Parts: sequence; structure tokens; C-alpha cells
Amino acid sequence: MSYAFALFRAADAPTFLRRVLTLDAVASGAAGLMLIVGADALAPLLNLPVPLLRGVGLSFIPFVALVVYAATRQPASRPLALTVAALNAIWVVLCLGLLLSGLVAPNLYGTIFIAAQAVFVGVLAELQVIGARRLAAS
Repeated sequence: MSYAFALFRAADAPTFLRRVLTLDAVASGAAGLMLIVGADALAPLLNLPVPLLRGVGLSFIPFVALVVYAATRQPASRPLALTVAALNAIWVVLCLGLLLSGLVAPNLYGTIFIAAQAVFVGVLAELQVIGARRLAAS
């Protein structure tokens, strides 16, 4: 069994939900830091504007704070988890909308970068909804 699979194989719903939220907080925090600090280096590689990359990174700060708060609630909060899932779903729509809008013209790497974020965040949102449902059922 892989470590990634075992990470989410929790016996109880609150642990599962906290693990998913913690993964979201860590991944979002790392991505935000990378975008803030590395915007100048990433922009030419992705053919995306520096202000967009840095602005997105900065927008992750309050989101990460919310997700950390949600992940550390005792008992786990279903409404808070669903709020995070909804924000993640909005992020997926925004990523896809950006790609389809023509407002930016990312190269292949930039397109993959944005699309991969959308897929990863969409998976996180689904796992958060699953966790919230399990919490309601327990």
C-alpha cells in the first residue's frame, strides 16, 4: 500500500477530513510561497504575467489561514469543510475560465501548470466533500 493511499485511509471521518484539509493547507501554502517568491523566474517559463502569478500567490495567504483553521477544529466542522470545498471548486472554474478567456496566452508549460492546478484542486474539493459527508453520517 502506498503512503499516499494510507494517508487517507482513516478509520474515522474527522481524521480523514483533517488529513485532507491539512494536505490542502500544505499544498496551497507551498504553491503560494512558490508563486510569491518565484514569480519572476516562473513568468518566462510559463508565459504568464509576473503580477498575475504574484497576485495569485498572495491570494493564497488568507485561504491557507482558513484551511488551517478548518483542519484544526475540534470537533471537525462540516460547514467549514464544505466552505473550503466550495472555494476550491470556484478555483477550478477560475483556472479553466482563465485558460478559455484569452486574457492570457500561456505557453504549453503554462497551460499544463494551470490545468494541473485545476485537476489537483478539484480532487481536493471532492475529497473534502466526501469527508464532510462521512462526518455527517458518523
